Amino acid sequence: MITRLLILLLAGYALGPRALAQTYADAYPRNSGIDVIGYVFDIEVTDADDVIRGQTAIDVRFIKPATSLRLDLVGLSEAHEGKGMKVIGVQSDGESLAFTHADDVLVIDLGQATGVGEQRTVHVRYEGVPAAGLVIGPNKYGDRTFFSDNWSSKARNWLPVVDHPSDKATTEMRVVAPSHYQVASNGILVEHSDIDRDRRLTHWMNPVPTASWLYFLGVARMAVQVVDTWEGIPLETWVYWQDRDAGFYDFAEPSMKVLAFYSHLVGPYVNRRLANIVSNATPGGGMEAASTPAYSDRSVSGNREARWQHVIIHEIAHQWFGNAVTELTWNDVWLSEGFATYYTLLAREYLFGHDDFQAGLLDARRQVLAYYAEDYDFQLVRSYIANLNDVSGRMMYQKGAWVLHMLREQLGAQVFDAAIRAYYAEFMNRNVQTADLRRHLEEVSGQDLKPFFQQWLFQGGVPTVAVTWQTTNGTLHYSLQQTQPTYRFDLEVELQVHYADGTRSDVISVPLPWGETVTGSMPVGDRVVVEVTPDPHAQLLAAFEVRYEDD
Repeated sequence: MITRLLILLLAGYALGPRALAQTYADAYPRNSGIDVIGYVFDIEVTDADDVIRGQTAIDVRFIKPATSLRLDLVGLSEAHEGKGMKVIGVQSDGESLAFTHADDVLVIDLGQATGVGEQRTVHVRYEGVPAAGLVIGPNKYGDRTFFSDNWSSKARNWLPVVDHPSDKATTEMRVVAPSHYQVASNGILVEHSDIDRDRRLTHWMNPVPTASWLYFLGVARMAVQVVDTWEGIPLETWVYWQDRDAGFYDFAEPSMKVLAFYSHLVGPYVNRRLANIVSNATPGGGMEAASTPAYSDRSVSGNREARWQHVIIHEIAHQWFGNAVTELTWNDVWLSEGFATYYTLLAREYLFGHDDFQAGLLDARRQVLAYYAEDYDFQLVRSYIANLNDVSGRMMYQKGAWVLHMLREQLGAQVFDAAIRAYYAEFMNRNVQTADLRRHLEEVSGQDLKPFFQQWLFQGGVPTVAVTWQTTNGTLHYSLQQTQPTYRFDLEVELQVHYADGTRSDVISVPLPWGETVTGSMPVGDRVVVEVTPDPHAQLLAAFEVRYEDD
């Protein structure tokens, strides 16, 4: 209890005069006294077995004096069915260091206390069969492959790292693999050399500070195409060699258009390459690995299916939200998934038109309402997350997107977009919390958004609005009331009247506080009213119950 309280208090540091009052944290034992600057991963894989042999150089800056360094690394144990990593040795400056490796935590004895601001490089040598995180096995064609699957805290299964989004670091991946494989990873290619008849060294360097779940490794027989370049950034496609023609066709669109759209709308793309890659470890949809977004092998059909085009847009959106701007704790994962989902819809509107945007928005609302019918108390920003491999869920996507949509509608697109550009500029390649987003939106708009954030992010529920109407003597009378069982919302509900001749009234806006029944009327003359539609332009996340009331 004391440990958890301390974590919560540390997470609730002041973020300015309008900081959110809530404090929250996840279960990861964050160490604010260190900052990992970069990792260099040396890994060898073979066809003889599933053992990976690795050495990692960890470059660490010590913000506070320390006598030890804690890293995450899943150890060899019966709990992992005999899989896991065995540490062979640890060194720094050529000298061996003592260490303990238990309960999937590697603690390195630094020998003597570090000074404030001191920087050290520690080398960890290890080997083993990954229990998770790096999936080794046949793809859909039966070919042997190695693909990473780090979401959300599984990089520790094959890499000794600080496995939490709060400590972003640069990476290098130097991989020795059988020469019949292609090797993909984050960043830019530095070296590609045969070291003997059967083995090849491939060296990738990612100079952008990146969270551990976004580190990527793919080793497989692949067909690789440089599709084009956008402002000097190469756009690549990596697919199984059997899928060369269909895969190259499917992934040729819409990456370049999306890169241009987000760069102009939000801010600069931080990476120096974008490679869409098919992965045997991404069965459901996509994964936003930095500069190397990965996709299920079911994404290749040769038909450029809309569903997978949307996934491509989503994973590219993550390069801005989640990758460049990264949540400080897993409690704020909506800042990644909600943004990527909403900005996917904005890109769909840009590429395919407003009807496509509206269809996606309404589908997201249907999913939110269906979810809350089963779990009404779920809140988007939870006070505490214990399971670091259960941090997301549908609502981070769909409800998160709707929160952003309502903000954009309330503030106006121009104000909202300006605030997001400022937010992105400040936190590009850094970590962020929900309070930081709110601060930027308030500074640009001049509005106090604390009530909005409180009701949509820090409590459960979604509102249900009951609308009743009737016409008498040329006048439409309407009544609105919130009928959800609990949770308070202050709403603005728009109404539009539909007439039998096919015309519609102007939209009227009705303030609807919690606990009140709001009534009103409007003249309709001799026109026959056939329907009263709440929220005609899809601006409010709510369930609506409309009923005609007889005299």
